[in-house]
Amino acid sequence: MLRRKFIKWSSLASLSLTMNPFAHDILARKTDWIKLTILHTNDVHSRIDPFPDDGSRNANAGGAAKRAALIQQIRSKEKNVLLLDSGDIFQGTPYFNLFKGELEIKLMSAMEYDVATIGNHDFDLGLEGFDKQLPHANFDFVSSNYDFSDTMLNNKILPYVIKRKGGIKIGIFGLGIQLEGLVPQQLYGNTIYTDPITVANQTAKRLKHDEDCDVVICLSHLGFKYDNSKIDDLKLAEHTENIDLILGGHTHTFLVEPILVKNRKEEDVIINQAGWAGILLGRIDLFLEKSKSKKCYDCKNLKVL
Repeated sequence: MLRRKFIKWSSLASLSLTMNPFAHDILARKTDWIKLTILHTNDVHSRIDPFPDDGSRNANAGGAAKRAALIQQIRSKEKNVLLLDSGDIFQGTPYFNLFKGELEIKLMSAMEYDVATIGNHDFDLGLEGFDKQLPHANFDFVSSNYDFSDTMLNNKILPYVIKRKGGIKIGIFGLGIQLEGLVPQQLYGNTIYTDPITVANQTAKRLKHDEDCDVVICLSHLGFKYDNSKIDDLKLAEHTENIDLILGGHTHTFLVEPILVKNRKEEDVIINQAGWAGILLGRIDLFLEKSKSKKCYDCKNLKVL
């Protein structure tokens, strides 16, 4: 069930959002809280320059330089920052046609991204084209439901990673959309797609219980919502457990604020998506009590202007 009811406090087993503008000031004064700032993008699609100043809806919005400046501004104020991307880094402007993804990956490395997952358009130059750009990535790529074991990407794409920020242990894994019928088979080769719900439950359980992660994040390139049986972020949340945040992509969905969805254990899952083309920078500030018994969130998607 999708909800837009925001609650300030939550137990460890039931994560909740707060849109309280004073949450940052209130909690920042508490010495027994650890703050984690999660920044995220999706479907940037090789948008290196801002949109042109032509009077259109997106005039002057986005652009790698503006996004980098905004990220740096946030990092200058926040101690523990995690920067993530939910796929479709490639395809959409002449920069991709000319540089074949090299510029996009180098810029993400310069911005110090931590983790990204793979979108369908990241296969547009085939496995060879993607593999050629991997040496430029100073960050991890994760995908749990794409099996690359019989491809050149074997052991280069991780099922999950664990990051530590300010004493918080964060498990991060990725999920990709079914490639058959969407991407020409010759581009993804022997990549095997597996059911995202099954894989998500297995991976999240391992991260939460075996690896003892405080927070589990799914970088999803499944899409936000479909009016059919196709797996999307909403269905993913409803049919899984142990996932705290789903940061989505693929459908280019502009969310003014994250939403809450109940998982199969009736616990809240936060879902967010930041549109496309780098127009928005998703932001979720997580406050975790040092005893790990409570969490509080302050969320706002930021316009890149």
